[in-house]
Amino acid sequence: MQAELYKEYKDRVVPALREKLGYKNMFQVPKVDKVVVNTCIPAQGSDVKQTLEDAKKELALITGQKPAETRSKKSISNFKLRKGQAIGAKVTLRGDRMYEFLERLIKMALPRIRDFRGRFSSASSKWRYREFATFAGFRQRHLTGRAITRLA
Repeated sequence: MQAELYKEYKDRVVPALREKLGYKNMFQVPKVDKVVVNTCIPAQGSDVKQTLEDAKKELALITGQKPAETRSKKSISNFKLRKGQAIGAKVTLRGDRMYEFLERLIKMALPRIRDFRGRFSSASSKWRYREFATFAGFRQRHLTGRAITRLA
């Protein structure tokens, strides 16, 4: 089952862009290839392993896919960070899951943000979203009181 957002893109956006920009081939039209959702945790703290597990559960709940751990590439003594230490989690979404996630984000989560005026600019394709509690199905009881969670 295809997401409604993908059907609209395929049926309305692609023909309109081809006509407006004069593309002869449909593969010249820009498209979304993947969405990467990541989160980081504080490097120091009392219970880093539990915090990382909580972060992974939150990402799995939001994206519907098991996240992968991200590890530090090098040691930074000022941050008390060691090479190979687990510092976060990420999920890469492609295909149907990507379009379903974008649809939930655009139609349910973003309208719930107070004073949201739009953040999609042509200057940058990366942006941050800090309120996971606005996702449908993600209730306040799922929040664990840890550091700020973000999408990038």
